[in-house]
Amino acid sequence: MKTLSLLACLLFLGGPVIASAATPQQQRMADCSARNKGKTGEDYKTAQKACLSAPAPTASTPQERMKTCNADAAAKKLAGDARKTFMSGCLKAH
Repeated sequence: MKTLSLLACLLFLGGPVIASAATPQQQRMADCSARNKGKTGEDYKTAQKACLSAPAPTASTPQERMKTCNADAAAKKLAGDARKTFMSGCLKAH
């Protein structure tokens, strides 16, 4: 019975984290929020705005660039020629 309860607890607490992958924008928001932890009110809002408006770090390896561009294309729900055009521009931009 204890094993079943422990398993249920782990699935409840860890399931959503494992089951859903964050989009790059969601990950960036989480990173900025973590950096600004402890700040409150206007200080927090100003720091968040600065963090989120800063240019996104560019991926350095071709695999990282491909992963980033694929995630962006999937988030925009692109398909066919629109996806090809987007991927081409995205890979050149990084």
